[in-house]
Formats: sequence, structure tokens, C-alpha cells
Amino acid sequence: MADRHADDGKDQLHRSASGGQSGSREYGLVPALVHRVRHTNSILALAVSQRYIYAGTQAGEILVWSPKTYELVATIHGHRGSVLCLCLSEDQSLLFSSAGDAIINVWDTSTLLRIYSIYSTYDVGDVFCIAYSPTLHTAYFGAQNTSIQWYDLKEKDSRPPPRPILHPSCRSHRFFDSKGPGGVQTPPRPASSGELNARAQGGQTLDIDKEHIIQYAHYGYVYCMLLARGLGRDEPDEEVLISGGGDGTVKLWNLDAKPGGGISEIAELENGDSSVLTIALDGTLLYTGTSEGDVNVWDLDTRQMIRSVKAHTRDVLTLSIGGGLIFSAGGNGYAKRFNQKYECIGQWEAHTGLILASAISTYNNRRIYVTGGNDDCVAIWDISDCLPEPIGGSKSSNEQLLGALAKLISFKTVSSNPQFAEDCRRGATYLRTLFKRFGAVTDMFNTDGNLNPVVFAKFKGSPKESKDRKKILFYGHYDVIAAEDDQGKWITDPFTLEGINGYLYGRGASDNKGPILAALFAVAELVSEQTLDSDVIFLIEGEEECGSRGFEKAIKRNLDAIGDIDWILLANSYWLDDEVPCLTYGLRGVIHASVQVESEHPDLHSGVDGSELIDESLKDLIMLLAKLAGPHGRIEIPGFYDPILPVTDTEKERYAEIANTLIHRNPSLGDPETLIASLMHRWRDPSLTIHRFKVSGPENSTIIPRMASAAISLRLVPNQEMAAMKRLLIDFLEDNFEKLDTKNHLTIAIDHEAEPWLGDPENELFQTLEEAVMGVWGPIGEGRKATISPVTTADATIKSKTSPMTSSTLTSGSDHTSVASPTNLAPLTSDVLPHQKPRRPLYIREGGSIPAIRFLEKQFNAPAAHLPCGQASDSAHLDNERLRLANLYSSREIFKRVFRELPKK
Repeated sequence: MADRHADDGKDQLHRSASGGQSGSREYGLVPALVHRVRHTNSILALAVSQRYIYAGTQAGEILVWSPKTYELVATIHGHRGSVLCLCLSEDQSLLFSSAGDAIINVWDTSTLLRIYSIYSTYDVGDVFCIAYSPTLHTAYFGAQNTSIQWYDLKEKDSRPPPRPILHPSCRSHRFFDSKGPGGVQTPPRPASSGELNARAQGGQTLDIDKEHIIQYAHYGYVYCMLLARGLGRDEPDEEVLISGGGDGTVKLWNLDAKPGGGISEIAELENGDSSVLTIALDGTLLYTGTSEGDVNVWDLDTRQMIRSVKAHTRDVLTLSIGGGLIFSAGGNGYAKRFNQKYECIGQWEAHTGLILASAISTYNNRRIYVTGGNDDCVAIWDISDCLPEPIGGSKSSNEQLLGALAKLISFKTVSSNPQFAEDCRRGATYLRTLFKRFGAVTDMFNTDGNLNPVVFAKFKGSPKESKDRKKILFYGHYDVIAAEDDQGKWITDPFTLEGINGYLYGRGASDNKGPILAALFAVAELVSEQTLDSDVIFLIEGEEECGSRGFEKAIKRNLDAIGDIDWILLANSYWLDDEVPCLTYGLRGVIHASVQVESEHPDLHSGVDGSELIDESLKDLIMLLAKLAGPHGRIEIPGFYDPILPVTDTEKERYAEIANTLIHRNPSLGDPETLIASLMHRWRDPSLTIHRFKVSGPENSTIIPRMASAAISLRLVPNQEMAAMKRLLIDFLEDNFEKLDTKNHLTIAIDHEAEPWLGDPENELFQTLEEAVMGVWGPIGEGRKATISPVTTADATIKSKTSPMTSSTLTSGSDHTSVASPTNLAPLTSDVLPHQKPRRPLYIREGGSIPAIRFLEKQFNAPAAHLPCGQASDSAHLDNERLRLANLYSSREIFKRVFRELPKK
């Protein structure tokens, strides 16, 4: 007999399948893969409600995901054996689970806590299937010992209390606990971590009445069952239990409505010698999937088999019905789709092993097909476009947003490489088309040197007079960093958006295409709702990753089209960790410079010409650059630190609050003073970096190069004026070069510059953002009252040479193997932090630079604010860039609230 939960099918064996086509290949309309969530164990059972996707694993866990964001909401360690069945009550208030431990657990779906634990006093073995009658409040179970048992929950308080000694965990297993050679018995298995987990405890323990059993209901394992209505000739609403077994039969059972219940056989349907592993019902048509790969179709009115389809060459392990189609899947990883004529109209590879479970549901007016397999993942497919019977309704805003983001990411808008110039242009054109679609007035602002254009879009608010409308400018960029995958480090194609474990992977997902579209769709919703009371102007450039080349001149040439601006908003950064939303109010500036020393003599051989009489260019360059910084990286340029603003008391409180929050969540970050000092050095102190050296001549160890150059950068902080800092740098280098008394020549070139920026967290723009963040993200962790004493400026120094904090340490090393979990910790139970209130975001500064932000503030005389959309582990600019789906949706909602509420301030 087939072992349904065996894990021996990962060989990916693909054999010929009939039903209109042959061979293991895709054909027909393949459903769109919406998302894939991965785990570490095989997925054996699935159930889908409007609120959650539930999956039972081989390790005895019940995984609970959100169908909106695909975040892992909970991991319930529910059983000691593999979870073989999940069954939702009709009103979705109860979740039944059964497993290889012979236990049936009943869970409250609103709290995810166990309310009943049911067991049989017989040795039933694995419990393969469950059906629940809401009318009779009775659950029915099919087991490995060929029996069907039931429990009437109406009698739970009137029955005698169970005897603990009869619980399956206390009984000896006939095989595993039998005595071996020499009469030695295997010692009892210790309790697993799952059994000690709080969610797997509690609830009322119930034992099944010894009379509530049909022994040998089948002459084989009872693999599957379901409840049906409308089959009775006399009472159309009468419920009938249908079961399928390893003996190849399907049986129909009448349900006794008397207290205690009971079942009696009313019909038997023969399916041949192969086991019936799965059944599905569509009206009065019953579909059975067998171990020989057949799908048999039964008319339950006449109780005749009307068709047998050779669907697969291996076991048919799961059947699902939806929208007039039949979906089958099983042993070779392929799912198939059949029409009502029983013709196979499509197949696709859904998993790389056995497909062990499936379910069809409707979410946001879209029909989804969920599959789980022994490749340790759950796949969610959008089958709406495959259905002959559309369920109506247009795509939701979320689906349109994801579709637009997938399209935008498919353009390789790499501004640093001329070979992608056409992709950049097509990406800009697509973005402009999106703005037009939602009603914006659009244009392309050309840049000098035929660089990538700036996409301009203006949405007009509801007041008729333009002078009566406030103006909000959103700035972003559609260009991205290169994403070569020569070493195979990406887990997906960088330019194909793919959803995995609650994250969206793709170059530009976080930086900056995802945030741009979140803002666009926020405005689009306000326009459709006729609640946009301000003008929202978008300026989306295509050269930000190359220092915003041509941006300033393009804006200055088009000031009339842009008009006056009241506020500036951008979203081009990330949270400090993966848990706490932030608002950014400060950025460092930067000066990128090339320092070159050149000799009049050509490249020389060190053995032939080397002597102290030769002024070597590389030696001079090294001595010159060594003058720039002293111990611990302190910059030695006189007057360089003079303009830096002192730390205010309010700022000290912000740093203390940041440290308190981060260390509370991640104690490995160490003591608060060291963390605060590290953050201050990264955010509000200038720094010097020598990036690389370049020399003339061949690359061997005997050359005295004629020319040597170095690329350096100075990170500036607010109040360090750009012109003054450039002058200090150049004068310092020139003065110290002169002191070298060398015959060589010095050249200094400023390659790129960006001014530092400091916003005002107390202004109306930041306060509106704060209110929106609090409203959208809600309670996050514990309260935010600081317990760390504010530090003084003197405290904010690293006393010992410890490793500085990085985004990796702040996220505890989270990477592409991690699973998204909810930031909004809305309580699952009434006793989990019921007092929580929405908390303020952390106010942070950043060490990086965005050239456009300070320019836009000066040009339009308007304040700017920065909303980080992504998490610290987004890996922007790195391999496997990603954006959590929940962050994308929440950012759109935050933008929507800001665009709606800010004009009212």
C-alpha cells in the first residue's frame, strides 16, 4: 500500500503522462507563480482560509502564513509525528490536525491555541484524514488500522475524564517498543522540543468512546474523507460522509444525528485494485485519485463511474476542484489541469519532488491554487486567468502593484554601463506610461550628454485653483547598480521579480523601484477615491547611482513645468534593523576626489635606476596621503572639524532611544555606550576613505611607475559647507606636497560631490510621517520609554578597539535564507500585550549620501523628509537584493496617508 507521508520521492523522476499530451513538460496556460515559501521539512497537508495559509510538515509542525504578505505568522509544534491532515471547519473558526502520533488536535484559528486534544484508546496508528460536521458538531477520523472513529464535541463535558495511562504517548508501540534480542526494550523517547512548546500545550484532552468506531471500515488504510450535502434523495441537506481507502473502494456513510452519533454504510464504489489516496467533490460528481495514476469520475446520483482518466504515471496524491476545473498532482512534481470534458488542458512543474497536498481558495477576488511538496516548500499560484468561469472583479491594487514592479524590474536600468542605455530608456518610458495610466501629466526631462532622462509626472488635486493646492514633490530614481551573477550567488534571476518566504527578490526591489511604485499607487488610489487635495509631483531620475549626473541642470531648465513646491519626500534607505520602522532626518555629504602624482621620467626598472635620487611618484603619493589622517582615522586637515554642530540634548535622547530599542531586541549588540558611539561615528562624524590606487606601467614588482593616482573620499556632515571643505582639502594636499620637495607634479580632481543634509524632525512633514507610520505599523514590541541614560559628547567615543556595528550585526546576520515575520505584533490572544499602543518610529541619521536632496531643498526652498521603506537586510547594492512584501504594502499605505493628510496641516 502507498505510504502517503514517505519522503523517498525527491528523485524528480519525470515519466510520460497521458490525458491529451505526453512527456514531462509544460503546456497550456501555466498559472502565474505568485509566491513560494520555503521550509526545512516536507509539506504533507494544507488548508487555506481567508486569514491564513496552514501547512503541516513532516516534523510535526503547523506553519501559519499570511496570504497577504506571505509572512510566517506562527510555527505551531503541534504533533510528535508527521502532520498528515489539516481540516478547517465550515466557518473557519476551528482547525483540525492529525498526525503520525495518533493524536487529533483542534485549534482556535483566532488565537492559534489548542482547545482540544483527541485520541483513541485503540492503537489506530497514523490518522490520515479528518472530516467535521458543523451540524452535528462531530469530527470523523480515518486511520492506519482501517477504522473510522468519531467524536461528538457536544458530549465533551459529560463524558468520564480520560485515563492518562491510555494516552498514546504513554502506551507502548507494538513494534518500536517491542523487546529486542536478549529481552532488551528500547528506552522511552524523550519529549521533543515541540511537545514542550507552549502553543502545543493546553486545551481539553478528550478520549474517543470505545463504541464510536467502525473497525475495518476499509480493508486498507483510510486515506481520505470528506463531508457532502445534497446527495440524499429524501433530505437534500442531509450530510453524507465519503471515505477512500487502500482497498480501492470509496464508501458513503449515513450520519446518525442522535447523541453520540454514529455512521452506517450506504454505498460502496469499487475503483479497482489500486489505493484511493485522495478524493474531491464537485456537486454530485466525485473524483478519486489512485495509486496507479488514475483519476476516476463518479456520478453519485447513479453511483456509477462515468470516466477514468490516466492522469499521471505515478500516484495521484492530491485533487482540488475550482472554477470548473480539476487540478491533480502527485509523484513527479507536475500539476495538471482538466476541463469538464476531462481533457488535460495544461500541466506545469510545480515542485521538484512529490506534490503531497493542494488547496484552492479565493483571495482578493482572485482564485489561488496552493501546493505543497517534499521539496520543503509551499507554492501559491494565481489560476484566475486559467479558469473558464471567472469570478469577477478586476485585479486588486496589490496585484497591480506587484505586476508593475515585476515589469519595471525586468528592465536592466544599470546607469553605470552604456550597454544598458536602451534598457534604461525603455524603463523610463514604461514608468512614464504608468504615470499616464493613473491620470498624471507627464514629460521626459532630457539631460546633458544624452544621459538617462528624468521622468516627470504631476497629479493634480481636487481644488480647481492651482494656487489653492499644496504641492508635494516625491523624488526617486529608476536606475540600479549592476547585478552580474558570474559566481552564482543570486538565488533568483536578478531582473526577474520572484517572491520567496515573504520577500520580493530582484535588483531594484528595495533601491528604489519598489518605493517609487508604492508612492505612485498611493496617489493613484487617492485619485480614484477623489480624495487627493494636493498636487503630487514626481521627479524620478536615471543617474542617481552615478552621482545624479545631469540632474540639477535638467531640473533648472524645467522649473516652470515643476512649479512651486511646499514639501519634498523621498524613500531611498532602510531601517536600522529588520523590526523597527524609522524616519531619516540626516545624511552625510561626500567629496570624491582623484589625487595624482606624475613624474617627468618614464616608467623605470627599480634594479637599474632605483636610488634615493629618484623621486618616485607612488612613494610621494603614499607620503602625501598619510598626512591626511592620524591614529583611529582622525582627519588631520586643520579647521576641518570646526563647523561640526554639537550634540544637542534632544539628539542624545534619540540615540539613547535607538540603543535601548536595538539592544532590547538583540542583546548581542553589547553595551549602549559602544553602540551609540558607533552610530555617531557613522552618522554625524566625517570620515576619510582611500578607495584604490592605480599606477602606470606593467604589473610587475620591478617597475618604478611614472604615474600613481588614488581615489579618495571625504564624508561630510551638516554645517560643513561644500565649497569650504573642498578648498581645505585641496590646500592641505598642495601645501604638504610642496613640503616633500619633490620634482614630481600633483594633480587634484574633484570627481563628484554631494552636500550633507539635516532635516527638522519637529516640522509638520516629519510629524505627518510619524503619525502615518504609527497608524500603519501599529504596536511593535514593547513600549518605547528609554531606560538608557542620555550620553554626553565625551561618552560617545569608542574606548577600546571593538568591531563597529554594521547592518549585518544589527539584523543578526539575516540573509536570503530568512523567513519574513510580521513587524506588527498584533496579539493572537487576548492576554498578549493588550495594552499596547502604536509606537513612534526611530529617528535616525545615515552615513551615506544622496546628491539630490539638499539641491532640491535649496532650489525650491522647501523642507525634505526621508521615509525608509526597506529593512536593514534588504541587501541593496549586493547580491540577492530584496524587499519584504509587508514593507511594500505598508509603505504604500503610509504614502497614501501622508499625501492625504499633509495638505490639511
